[in-house]
Amino acid sequence: MSDKTTQPDQLPSTGQPSSTSASPVSSGAESNPEAKVAIEIKDFDAFYGDFQAIRNINLNIPEKTVTAFIGPSGCGKSTLLKWINRMNDIVPSAHAKGSIRIGDLQILDRQTDVVDLRRRIGMVFQKPNPFPKSIFDNVAFGPRLHFRIDRNDLAELVEWSLRKAAVWDEVKDRLHKSALGLSGGQQQRLCIARAIAAGPEILLMDEPCSALDPGSTSRVEDLIYELREQYAIVMVTHNMQQATRCSDRTAFFFKGEVVEEGPTEQLFTNPKEKKTEEYVTGKFG
Repeated sequence: MSDKTTQPDQLPSTGQPSSTSASPVSSGAESNPEAKVAIEIKDFDAFYGDFQAIRNINLNIPEKTVTAFIGPSGCGKSTLLKWINRMNDIVPSAHAKGSIRIGDLQILDRQTDVVDLRRRIGMVFQKPNPFPKSIFDNVAFGPRLHFRIDRNDLAELVEWSLRKAAVWDEVKDRLHKSALGLSGGQQQRLCIARAIAAGPEILLMDEPCSALDPGSTSRVEDLIYELREQYAIVMVTHNMQQATRCSDRTAFFFKGEVVEEGPTEQLFTNPKEKKTEEYVTGKFG
């Protein structure tokens, strides 16, 4: 467990984030080829028993960028997310080879502290999954686990996280009531607040809007657009329009392989590979 009292470089302000409409992004890695790498994946193969789910993935995920993973169902997108934060550890038949690194940390090394890894790499799932606790205790869960933090600092961190997730104004008068009483969209933003409260460097989002209504989807997309200023975000989506609205870069997966990866606008308007063109124009998938 860390001896830190707050998470490093994560509490610059408790001001309310400005409202920004999600739109195609022209900054980040798309305009800066020298952007630092948050996740480096090399020669990565993943298996469930004898079945090979992922084949020879070589991919760099830049910092402060939204990278979308697109492709038909069963192509390996969500499987790769699970390997990035070692969720497949609980699947007896799952095994992998190759390399996934964040900085100097080899994620696949058996000596890797998985608890700390999941602090550094937050995860938001397809269906909102708040704990059966109060709103406050949901957000405070990670900081209490990872940091030595006093009551006042914890309250400030909870508020900061809820503001950052654009849900503070909706829950500030009910912090000690059950999170299960929130709407689906509010629950998903609460789960994002819970993830960022632990001080991650990276956020993984597995179809974060698929279970939400259009209004809630729009708010979460706006939030993703804003959070990219601070985090590397990897988002799995089946929604082509969502990928173009939210992401800086896109990787197209097919049958366990990355067929093409590059700036989102280029991949959708001028793809290099025929299979990519067929998928983004709706000829299959």
